[in-house]
Amino acid sequence: MRITTKGRYALRIMIDLALREGEALVKLQELSEREQIPGKYLEGILTKLGHHQLVEAVRGPAGGYRLKCDPKECSLWDILAATEPKLSVVSCLDKKNTCHRREHCSTLSVWGELNQIIQSYLTSVKLEQLAKSPHPLDLGCNL
Repeated sequence: MRITTKGRYALRIMIDLALREGEALVKLQELSEREQIPGKYLEGILTKLGHHQLVEAVRGPAGGYRLKCDPKECSLWDILAATEPKLSVVSCLDKKNTCHRREHCSTLSVWGELNQIIQSYLTSVKLEQLAKSPHPLDLGCNL
């Protein structure tokens, strides 16, 4: 499993919005500047997060974005599942896999268990935890 830039940006966006929960709506331009994410790319990520009911967009001059999910309940898995095309550790776990060896594969169960461990961990980490960390917007990378 490799988390793309889109997934990492989505986590940063969600943390940023969680830190401003209860305040005024967050403008796209402000979010873009604060997180150093190009506006069009940011808008695409916010659209995906909106389709998964994680953020809400309010149109108009006073519009902007805010969390739609509860940071205590929203997990990293929820965020990544909204933005990542594939979250399997190997392609043979993908639903569309048509590998002819699937029925007799001796390693498929290992990959399946590893996938479950990763999903369980990412589900256990909540957005609120990240927002409350000592350096919530310093995730150790410049992306």
